[in-house]
Amino acid sequence: MKNVLITLISLASTLILTSCGGGSSKQEATAEGFSVIEEEIKDEFGNDVYFTDLSIIYNETIGNSISTTVTDDPESLKMGEWVNSQGNWKQTSEVTIEIPEGTKAADFMFQLNETINLEKLGELVEKSKTQLTKEKNLTNPRLHIASVKFPNNGDVSKAEYVVMLEPENGGTTFSFYYSLTGELTDFSY
Repeated sequence: MKNVLITLISLASTLILTSCGGGSSKQEATAEGFSVIEEEIKDEFGNDVYFTDLSIIYNETIGNSISTTVTDDPESLKMGEWVNSQGNWKQTSEVTIEIPEGTKAADFMFQLNETINLEKLGELVEKSKTQLTKEKNLTNPRLHIASVKFPNNGDVSKAEYVVMLEPENGGTTFSFYYSLTGELTDFSY
């Protein structure tokens, strides 16, 4: 009986820890947190899928939401728009894309790999927060949106990471634009 009680307590502790932690909605806007989000995306869609859009949106009430347009078959020209809110994935629509004749659809899409990854995006959120705290004297700026912006013309050299931050109590949105190597290319508010 004693062993059964210990097992039940252990199981209950594990369930409580699992339900309270983790999950994309609870991840911090850091390299580590965004790396966890990337793994959740790969768990849902696979490692070899293609994206045209990927954003992480923070809302104080529900935490992080993920919005993405994704396909596992680029040449079909069919993609799904998906949203993850509070740990639940839901397809919101199906999209058919158009590409110039004589081109490959995959050339207008990106994959999560060494070139484009959410860990790098999370690093840039951290870097942006530090810069905003220093330059604008804001304490505790928070994530509004972090996204991968891929150009419609398929020129991967023009792809960029976009980080939008807000003061803790709302107000002005500060937008940081970075190259894929992490170089700040534009800052506006």
